[in-house]
Formats: sequence, structure tokens, C-alpha cells
Amino acid sequence: MGKPTGFMDYARKDKTAEAPRERIRHFGEFHTPLTKEEQELQGARCMACGVPFCQSGLNLMGMASGCPLHNLVPEWNDLIYNGNWEEAYYRLVKTNNFPEFTSRVCPALCENACTCGLNEEPVATKSNEYAIIENAYEKGYAKARPPKVRTGKKVAVIGSGPAGLAAADLLNRRGHQVTVFEREDKAGGLLRYGIPNMKLEKQYIDRKLSVMEEEGVEFRLSCNVGKDVKAAQLLKEYDRVILACGASNPRDIKVPGRDAEGIYFAVDFLKSTTKALWAGTEQKESGAQQKTAASRTVTDLSGAKKGSYISAEGKHVMVIGGGDTGNDCVGTSIRHGAKSVLQLEMMPKAPDERAQNNPWPEWPKVCKTDYGQQEAIAVFGEDPRVYTTTVKEFVKDKKGRVCKAVLVKLESKKDEKTGRMMMSEIPGSEYTVETDLVLIAAGFLGSEDYITKAFGVETDGRTNVKTEAGKYATNVNNVFVTGDMHRGQSLVVWAIREGREAAREVDESLMGYTNLTVQ
Repeated sequence: MGKPTGFMDYARKDKTAEAPRERIRHFGEFHTPLTKEEQELQGARCMACGVPFCQSGLNLMGMASGCPLHNLVPEWNDLIYNGNWEEAYYRLVKTNNFPEFTSRVCPALCENACTCGLNEEPVATKSNEYAIIENAYEKGYAKARPPKVRTGKKVAVIGSGPAGLAAADLLNRRGHQVTVFEREDKAGGLLRYGIPNMKLEKQYIDRKLSVMEEEGVEFRLSCNVGKDVKAAQLLKEYDRVILACGASNPRDIKVPGRDAEGIYFAVDFLKSTTKALWAGTEQKESGAQQKTAASRTVTDLSGAKKGSYISAEGKHVMVIGGGDTGNDCVGTSIRHGAKSVLQLEMMPKAPDERAQNNPWPEWPKVCKTDYGQQEAIAVFGEDPRVYTTTVKEFVKDKKGRVCKAVLVKLESKKDEKTGRMMMSEIPGSEYTVETDLVLIAAGFLGSEDYITKAFGVETDGRTNVKTEAGKYATNVNNVFVTGDMHRGQSLVVWAIREGREAAREVDESLMGYTNLTVQ
């Protein structure tokens, strides 16, 4: 602990966000980092607690508290305070394969468990993480380091989201030959097509993928395992197979009028925008220029063809779902030029401050106004969220397109059969709103069955692939599972942790022992 009084001497200072009315003019990241000197003072605020909850990854009252990756937060905070940025990078990547992703998209479980946050503002840990990894790329610390010895073992990873990439990264470092299969045209999974550019510009994904390729990981894109490639073929060619296909089966809204045109799943809407951004830029560039994709920033849709993506321009948009994906739909719709945006949440509004029964270091169950909602308030003058409300019916026009939605208010009631509290309709509370674009962001139900059936792996009632508790081996010999396909829809940090733990289990099954450390 380099500065024992740092948390008293320096106030919290974080990256500054561009004003909402300015940032909606583009699709680029919109935070300005602190200077190196300012960031070092933020490192000084870390108390180096005797019990650092920031890195605990505990489960308190059914919620995560602290980083699931057990990042060595106090260590690298102290190192940057003392100006030792290179060593800070090595301590950071000891537990986290992809700080360039988590420092942008993670909800910062570490900060919400920070001891400073008990009485004052928590340490700006996420911002410190961002500064460490970006400095590492600038100074060359994050360069490729191919393994010096190969084991002769081959591993196939199906899916290139954070779990699959983390497993591939560790197993490749161990010396195994790893091939990642991805059904999309570009690798990254939901990092690429589920998270919009405003939160994670895609050249940062390509930057890391280029390092992994240089280290020996092979990527086979536009290859849909279970359809383009048979499961039996992979099991014959590879010593082990890891399923990391995500929980990509979206939850639907089953109400009258659901078949109307103009109703889409959120992930399809977000994916179409991301693809249009990149396609529009690539059309303007020659082959030589296209090879510089890893350093390219794409910030507008000016080069995209009309009709090549699901557009919210001039439309009354309704977003169903109040989570991160719903917020991303709000922000993306505003950038398209939506006429209005309404966001439905089934649950009541969370309190603005911690309740007495939600003490630190539990995850704070408070109302969060995210970037998309901030932008809606700036543009339309009010928060787009409507609580305890859901759709009862979609109304079509003469052409079969959605034109209105019948909404109904909800209240919490005890279910007589199960005894559980459920959200139930309030009779007579229906009302109608105008909408011509509906985006369903109601979460995901689990893995898609064509891939689980192809490999013959057992699934549970939520369609997650079954394993023993705390394990990753499936009922099929030499087939493992990890990430959202294993645990259900979750955060990027949990996916990375799962990928790391699965890699360790696979390595041990291949070699009879393992020297991979995952925390």
C-alpha cells in the first residue's frame, strides 16, 4: 500500500462522458480517459484492505459481490500508483484474459464491493483496468507470446464469445493446438454482435484476436458446427471439444398479434446495426485498406445501404425489457433517429438508494440510469422506462405491420399453487400506445437445441448443458461445455471465468495433470 491516506487525500475521479446530445451523433465510444498522472492518483485511493471484497467473487444473498475472476485489484492499484505500469499489466492478465473487454463492458462488480464505497466513493477500479491494458498495448507489453513447446494435442472450441476465447487462449498457451469454430462472419460472439459499438468498438476485439492468431490459435469463421460440420467429424479429428455456443435462444413474447411485421428480437436489431457499420466502411475501402480493420474506428451509418439493417429512423420504438440489452436498444434507436422510444419493465422501479436490507458489500439493488436512458431524457425530455407494465396485444395495420400495442399494468401477487410472488395483470388497466418498431429484449432461455442434439449432450430444464456441480465435462466422452451454454445468460466476467476453469479441466484430462492457474 503505497499511500495509506490516499483514500482520504484524493477524491474519486473517473473517465468523463461526452454529453448525451453530442454522443448520439455517432456510434463510437464516448468516454475520455484520465491522464496517466491522474490515473496514478486514483490507484492511490485503494486501501489495500485486509479483506479485499473487490476481488472476492462471493455469492451474497443470491448475487455476486466482487470480481468473479478474483482480479488482484489491490496489487495493480498499488503498482500504478508507484508508476510500475508494466508489472501492473502482468498482474492484471494473470487472472483476466481480456481486460480490454471487461474494462469497457463490465458493470464493475469490484467497485460495488470496494471498502471505500462503504462510506465514500469507491476506487475507480474499472478505469484503472482500462488504463493498464491500453498502456500495455501502446508500450508493447501486450504483444503476442507464442508457446515455445507444443503438446501435440488438438482441441476444438465451438463458439468465439468470451468463454470460448478464454478457454482457447489458456489452452493455446499450454501448448495445445486450438481451433475456434464460429458460425458468424467475424469472431467475438455477443462481444461483437450483442454489444453495440458505443460500449465496445470492434477494432479492439480484432486487436486481441490478431494477437491470439499470432500465438497460434486458428479461427474458422462462417462455419456452423452441427450443420456445416458434423459433430462426429470433430470428435474424430480433435482430442477434446469444448462447447461455448452461448445462451443464444431468445425469450419471446407470446401475445395476440406477435406475427406482425416490425417486431424483432433485440440481438437481431443490434447485430444488423453492427454489420451495417462495418459493411458501409468496407465498401468505401480498397483491399489494402481493408486489411487495416484492426485499427479502424467506425462511427456512423453514412456508408450503409438503406434496407441493409433494421432501422429505427422516424419510428415510434418500443423496447420490451429493462436490462443492459434493452438499454442498448434505446441508445441505438436514438442514434438511428427514432421519433420516440418507450421501454417496458415488468418489475417495479428499484429504490434510488440502498435499502436497509441491502447492505454493503451486497450488490446494490438501486435504480440505474444507463447511457441509453440518459440520452432519451436529453432528447425526449423524460425517462423512457415504464415500470410494472407489459404487452397484452399487438395491433396490425392493413399491411400486416405493427402499428399499436395494448399495454397492461402489473402488480405483485402470491401464486396460489406455488406460493411464489408473481407479477399479475391488474384488470381494467389496459391502455393503447402507438408503435411501429418493437424490440424484444427479454433475455435468453438457453442454448439452441441443434448443437446440443448434434453432440448428444444432456440438458436441464432451462436447456443449459448438464455437468456435475463445479465441473465442465458433459455426459459425452471428451466433450466439455462452458460459459452461458453451461450456466445460463450471465456477464462477460463470468463467461471468462468459466472459460478459464473449463480450460484447466480439459488440460488435466489431456495431460493427466495441469499447471494452468485460473485465479
